[in-house]
Amino acid sequence: MANLGQTFNKENLPESSGFDPIPAGWYQASVSGAELKDTKDGEGQYIAVQYAILAPTHQGRVIFANIIIRNKSAKAQEIGLSNLNTLMRSIGLTSISDSDQLVGGSCQIKVKIQAAKDGYEASNDVSGWKAIEGGVPKTDAPKKPAWAK
Repeated sequence: MANLGQTFNKENLPESSGFDPIPAGWYQASVSGAELKDTKDGEGQYIAVQYAILAPTHQGRVIFANIIIRNKSAKAQEIGLSNLNTLMRSIGLTSISDSDQLVGGSCQIKVKIQAAKDGYEASNDVSGWKAIEGGVPKTDAPKKPAWAK
């Protein structure tokens, strides 16, 4: 058990804004997390990328998207590697060997709304990347996101 240092009363706390999808469109975002994961069938891998929205609206919201890097489907792998290439170019990287190298990079992401299906509610997905005009390419060492402490 941990003492919270004060008493919280539900009447004095803000209501949750929920996790409704944000509107489709282009947003400035920062890569706040990137982790290599195995596919469900265990025969491939993807990078689970977490983006923190910076502008023009919905600052602080988080969008999750996966980029396939290895897959038994050659077409799925080709699409995933093309997406990784576009993300890397958008944040100013020419090569990576560790998913952490993406963390801290900023770019514009094209957010779309994924319709509800199979018992899951509607959600956001990322369908495009481009550099932020006048942005500075990412060249510094990766920083751990605040949530990874």
